[in-house]
Amino acid sequence: MYVRIQFVVRNKIMSKHSHWAKIKHGKGATDAKRGMIFTKLGRAITIAAKEKGPNPEFNFKLRLAIEAARSANMPRENIERAILRATGSEDSASLEELLYEGVLPGGVGVIIEVTSDNKNRTTGEIKKILSEYGGTFAAAGAVRWNFSRLGVLEIKLPLLDSKLREEIEFRAIEAGAEDIKIEDDTMFIYIKPDELERVKSILEKDNIKIDFAGLEWLARDKVSPDAETRSKLDKLFEALDESEEVGEYYTNLS
Repeated sequence: MYVRIQFVVRNKIMSKHSHWAKIKHGKGATDAKRGMIFTKLGRAITIAAKEKGPNPEFNFKLRLAIEAARSANMPRENIERAILRATGSEDSASLEELLYEGVLPGGVGVIIEVTSDNKNRTTGEIKKILSEYGGTFAAAGAVRWNFSRLGVLEIKLPLLDSKLREEIEFRAIEAGAEDIKIEDDTMFIYIKPDELERVKSILEKDNIKIDFAGLEWLARDKVSPDAETRSKLDKLFEALDESEEVGEYYTNLS
């Protein structure tokens, strides 16, 4: 195990990919945008319930999806409806998780996670978005080799003093953290995927509030394109955000 604690400032593009950015956006968004976010969260709940059952006590992935939905103030009836959809009590359109890879302007690699009930249609949509903004669709593994799949815990830190931050870092390392980073007012604790539930439980028993928990793709080698390229990338990311089927996307931007 290695632990590297980093303090970095998140730039405009990086903030677009954080779960917190999306959750806060959902709380203060217009009805249309909030509805889009609720659709994405509902799909995540349905997929999780389909995989390992509708009871969150025995389905960690479902529990995480419900926590994310509640953080975005998603109504309880929406959450219940998403679970029912998985059990066939409501519209049970066949949803599946898909993973796409692409190369964007500036040599930026992207991994896109989607949920779809029509793979051919979704593949065409993603290809169109990438092409429209100067990117290319990549074969499986062409980009993924540069990313590691890790569990992540996010903890908001605005009111914590430095001593308390150090205590949380130490407890996280002791519990099995692989890496810890602090960006702006958020601590990111990275963990092996199969250790996520255990480490989350340990920290919560220590009364440490976890603001987000999930799985992410973390890039090893990063790139830093010029301002003009970043502007193009912003437009591409906005197009991905507008797709109901796109859940998360990850890049190797520095």
